[in-house]
Amino acid sequence: MYDVTAIGELLIDFACKSTDEAGYPTMAANAGGAPANFLAALNACGCSTAFLGKVGEDTFGKLLIGTLKDAGIETKGIIMDSNVFTTLAFVSIDKTGNRDFSFARKPGADVMLKFDELDLSLIDNCKDFHFGTLSLTDEPVRSTTQKAVEYAKKQNKLISFDPNLRKPLWNDLEQAKKYILWGLSRADIVKISDEEIEFLWGCSKEEAAQKLHNDFGVKIVFITLGSKGCYYSGNGNSGIVSIPRGIKPVDTTGAGDIFGGSAVGQLLKLNRDINTISNAELYNITEFACCAASLSTQHYGGISSVQTIQNVKNYLENIRG
Repeated sequence: MYDVTAIGELLIDFACKSTDEAGYPTMAANAGGAPANFLAALNACGCSTAFLGKVGEDTFGKLLIGTLKDAGIETKGIIMDSNVFTTLAFVSIDKTGNRDFSFARKPGADVMLKFDELDLSLIDNCKDFHFGTLSLTDEPVRSTTQKAVEYAKKQNKLISFDPNLRKPLWNDLEQAKKYILWGLSRADIVKISDEEIEFLWGCSKEEAAQKLHNDFGVKIVFITLGSKGCYYSGNGNSGIVSIPRGIKPVDTTGAGDIFGGSAVGQLLKLNRDINTISNAELYNITEFACCAASLSTQHYGGISSVQTIQNVKNYLENIRG
């Protein structure tokens, strides 16, 4: 039994490390893709995970599969396709560690995943099924993801969802909004950013949380607030957790995914109905996830920046005194 199976993009993130005199960048390649980062964080928490996706039958595709295996993620659900290239993302980073993305994905391998290629046993044998909206931007992966989510729901799996809005990948932002709302309507656990809330509704974090609970049926909500931490809400409880002090980011790539994976990992480790999770437990889960995500920003890349559970616990103990 897997704790979490995720579907979605597996790609190479190229981050700018320096530029030459003419302004051309020197890029460093890192394994990436939001669902992959999410699963790597779960594995670091001691959870078992599996991935459903597609890469090209090329050097990058082989490297990515090897990286996921090294992280302890089950890779038998990853298809290699000789007709398309592995998806590439180019990430520019400013002085504060914030990112801007451009993609080589017209199409990339992740877009070409078809439902009949899925190893459904990886959904049959999981507790939670996870997805994001990069799997909803284009066909055929959009229909594949929607069918996979409905398949998981029919089996009463928990569903976790991260909107992970990347505006350059959508031809129409109204369509982006449509499919984000579709994803929210299927989810039990949602990790969403304050920027995504602004995009969807332009309301406060408190109003957004209540909308997600009351209108969409989401049980547990984590609203990330960048440098201000995270607002959590669930089971009639809510609160804000600040990010730990003393951390200076160099690259925020994957931090939101690592937050999400760490939060879901801690949630699943309670091994209880999520409707019974208390305020104290939600606070502790959010505090751990904030620390895991923050520590990751001291390193470049997504999967490569995931910290061990012991590193996170040690840091929390040290700042608590």
